[in-house]
Amino acid sequence: MVGLSGVAALSLASSALPPGVAPDASASVLAFAETVDALGGAGDFSGVVLVGHGSKVVYQAAYGLADRALGTPNTVDTRFNLASLDKMFTGVAVMQLVERGLLSLQTTVGDVLPGYPERQVAAQVTVHQLLTHTSGLGDYFDSPLLPAGLSELDGLDDYFRLFADEPLLSTPGTATRYSNSGFIVLGLIVERITGMSYTDYVCAYILVPAGMASTGSFAQDEDFLPRAIGYTTADFAGDDTGVLAENWPLLPLRGGSAGGGYSTAGDLFHFGRALVGHALLLAETTRLTLAGKVQTANPAMTFAYGFMDRIEAGQRVVGHGGGYAGITNSFSFYPASTYTVVILSNMGTGAMELISYLAENTLD
Repeated sequence: MVGLSGVAALSLASSALPPGVAPDASASVLAFAETVDALGGAGDFSGVVLVGHGSKVVYQAAYGLADRALGTPNTVDTRFNLASLDKMFTGVAVMQLVERGLLSLQTTVGDVLPGYPERQVAAQVTVHQLLTHTSGLGDYFDSPLLPAGLSELDGLDDYFRLFADEPLLSTPGTATRYSNSGFIVLGLIVERITGMSYTDYVCAYILVPAGMASTGSFAQDEDFLPRAIGYTTADFAGDDTGVLAENWPLLPLRGGSAGGGYSTAGDLFHFGRALVGHALLLAETTRLTLAGKVQTANPAMTFAYGFMDRIEAGQRVVGHGGGYAGITNSFSFYPASTYTVVILSNMGTGAMELISYLAENTLD
């Protein structure tokens, strides 16, 4: 039995914890939570952070405003624009088709998309090269056809027309170049093989099995509250205006296989658990998907299939980052310790400090 002094001590201890920390969280998680709380309390971080250990969430907290005009706060249930985190879904979708024998990693683009306008791409680029950013394709954000406003970009075909006729920038397999265009092509391959839209396939074969009820490629003009509006001082050209504004005029109407969907921290945690629990791919296919294959400019990081495989603070971490004007995200899974860390932010500041913190400090 705990006496009054013990009750007071327990109350004092629990009140000293940052918001959202489980009582049995480790000292390393507590230290991370204190860092998040300091940034959030000072107004330097706006978003949600989640830390899971195995199948249990040991820390989850939200800071800042989802909508500054209405004064709506971010909560743990707020949907955030994922930016490039969607590439993980695309990697899993493609590897599901490989696992089912409907596709090979050495299949060329032309084998699946025989009408691809640029014949060198069709004849030479393989699925493996698309997944590892070694295809030689560029980036549709650099296309001269990119509209001044992205609101007309809806389905994958709208993205494809921006680069369909562009020649290769390098011989496939000889250079690493991060390519959003390559992941649009992967999405089109999924559509051609399955006969489903990319978004419908991901919903049926990834989101539903993983229990991700709050995730989807919602259109910007849909009412899918609660969602966070991104805030940035950048204009369409990427120049700093010095004025903080909503980022929706800089967003496409709908995201796709290269990025731009919406999700919650909790749903992404479910995705990670489903992936490592082999609910989405068989064990060997999961291992193949997550294993690094191509060296990046960062000597501690390699490209896997829709994921990045890296070493941080002496630990192996697999996942992906996502960044755009008014969006800063990170999904990280630590295989050895089974920690999962999700950072979703609707601003550019603060979140990068948390990402840097994790790169220098272990969770144990």
